[in-house]
Amino acid sequence: MYFSTSEDLIETNNRRELTLLMLAAAFVFVNAIALSLVRGDGTTSHLWGPCVWLVGTAGAHLLLRQAQANRDPLLLPIFALLTGWGIVLIDRLAPNFLLRQVVWVGLGTAVFLAITLLPHNLNWLRHYRYTWLIGGLLLLAATLLFGVNPTGFGAALWLPLPGPIFFQPSELLKLLLVVFLASYFDERESLLRLGNGRGLFTALPYLAPLLVMWGFCMVLLVWQQDLGAATLFFILFLALLYLATGDKRYVLGGVALLLLAGIAAYFLFAVVALRVDAWWNPWPEADNRAFQIVQSLYALAAGSIVGQGIGQGFPDYIPVVHSDFAFAAIAEEWGLIGSIGITAVFALLAYRGMRIALLAQRPFHTYLAAGITILFSAQALLIMGGVTKLLPLTGVTLPFVSYGGSSLFISSVMAGLLLYLSRENAT
Repeated sequence: MYFSTSEDLIETNNRRELTLLMLAAAFVFVNAIALSLVRGDGTTSHLWGPCVWLVGTAGAHLLLRQAQANRDPLLLPIFALLTGWGIVLIDRLAPNFLLRQVVWVGLGTAVFLAITLLPHNLNWLRHYRYTWLIGGLLLLAATLLFGVNPTGFGAALWLPLPGPIFFQPSELLKLLLVVFLASYFDERESLLRLGNGRGLFTALPYLAPLLVMWGFCMVLLVWQQDLGAATLFFILFLALLYLATGDKRYVLGGVALLLLAGIAAYFLFAVVALRVDAWWNPWPEADNRAFQIVQSLYALAAGSIVGQGIGQGFPDYIPVVHSDFAFAAIAEEWGLIGSIGITAVFALLAYRGMRIALLAQRPFHTYLAAGITILFSAQALLIMGGVTKLLPLTGVTLPFVSYGGSSLFISSVMAGLLLYLSRENAT
């Protein structure tokens, strides 16, 4: 498409963003009204959450329109649609958590805008990579001593904060690891590629500090038995290492190591054995250890093409459905159409994120945008694959949609960084 001036391009992008936001708002409010009608408690009883979401989204659009003209016009609509859908879904599945989810969405939207609008550069991230990562590792290690689980059972992965607030350090560590890897590869890219030209092991000395810091992350995560986060970190590390070196041997070796680690974990950790057994054949223990995944499969089957309709299915039969199995609830009540729709939204996010990475003018920005996009994509793929029994369940959340304050807040920070980076090449 040809634009005579940059002002025409900016205005076209503004209109495109506004149109997509209006479609997202229509989807959210139609579903909220439908939920009110199904519950029979008035047509406005479930609208307060979407109304708060709409105020935040409209404010974000107006602020970005005035202060950040050069931006990717699809990132805010994607962020808004996923968070709005999440509010409706939490209202449907766990209304006692709705207020917390709305508060976290509001905070997430605020930090999303702050990162995008505040005048700054990212040198403070790049120059202090060891400081940031070591700080994140110390927070993660603190959970070994002071960690709790708000539900009262399961792994103690949260740190208590003042008030009824719990923070999960592994979520922050995801962002800090992306920053560390992006900064490290920014400085070592030429040496790594030169080393690969002379042989695989020639580049290993340049990777040594990187491997040490990444190893600490993995040891702590495995010690915590937070194996979903450990899998995410491994995927992120391999993907960025391949982008930095262009050497497929690292990827092949990494995949082989991942398989060996998975086999070892199967015999060492009961939670891994449970998830692998439930993935391989859940039916012998459908009423016991594999109850969760079996109920998820029933939900997927019940959804058919168009779904049962919001509030008319039985996804709440699935334990912890509002967190780990949000995609199963979507599949049951919005059907195959809803499942494909949310998958397409994450695919679009992956496309726009990698496009920002490819067109970035600085290597650090390239690796940062690529790392954030890889995290979003891998996390969505792992949980959707786990819910549908295509992959063993990892216990990660569906970004922006599932309940979880720490995950939503850090995901909003990463989305804000993507939007900030899109200023260099917005079209």
